[in-house]
Amino acid sequence: MHPMLTIAIKAARRAGAIINRGSLDIDKIQIARKGHNDYVTDIDHAAEEAIIDVLRDAYPDHAFLGEESGFVSAQDGDASAAPEYQWIIDPLDGTKNFIHGLPNYAVSIALAHRGVITQAVIYDPARNEMFTSTRGGGAFLNDRRVRVANRARFSDAMLAGRFPSVTSSNRKGAERFYPLIDESSGFRRLGATVLELAYVACGRLDGFCGVNLKPWDIAAGSLLVLEAGGLIGDFEGEQTWMKTGNLLAGGPKVFTQMIAALQE
Repeated sequence: MHPMLTIAIKAARRAGAIINRGSLDIDKIQIARKGHNDYVTDIDHAAEEAIIDVLRDAYPDHAFLGEESGFVSAQDGDASAAPEYQWIIDPLDGTKNFIHGLPNYAVSIALAHRGVITQAVIYDPARNEMFTSTRGGGAFLNDRRVRVANRARFSDAMLAGRFPSVTSSNRKGAERFYPLIDESSGFRRLGATVLELAYVACGRLDGFCGVNLKPWDIAAGSLLVLEAGGLIGDFEGEQTWMKTGNLLAGGPKVFTQMIAALQE
């Protein structure tokens, strides 16, 4: 196992322990609203701090991009220069699930080296499932190698995703995604993007479609899917998804049919 991945796993488990303790007494958790339908808790902050502490102790010359902390420059090195190594962190993806006691949430940690994701960890503390990947080394769930599903027909595929809410102002934009729901076997919204991507990587889901996602939503999951034999792209199949936040992921056959469905 790559030593950087080993440290990332240690950091994810440290955050997972904080999350599990918090889940035992949810009524005492401090909850704040970041925006419309967007929440953060003291557990999110504590978990992110724990992750950064573990990683920074091992790699003081690395920078960080966290959902709660934003960009954090390296302790060592030139703070004004583009970081060679940057950890991309979502300490608790699925906060709304967490505060409702619904155990669908996860810790996500990815390492970008000169802008390319090279290490990935997604940890589900409620189920003790650890998804890991090193670029060129495959994707794993609790040390067992995983692959994307080999589903051939889109009508048999189960998808997940995060689409725009259907309102009077954006109804036309939301309609673009209806064929994905109508023509597939089923659609699930689990409320935790990083888990949905991990489930694509291990074959529990056949495909994923997400809109306006952030780097910490997709960095780790994207490497897992690719290393599990899947494909990643934007809604036209191009490689702009990290910049735009518009992402399709799936097994090779389902992926191409998802693109076709969106073109309808």
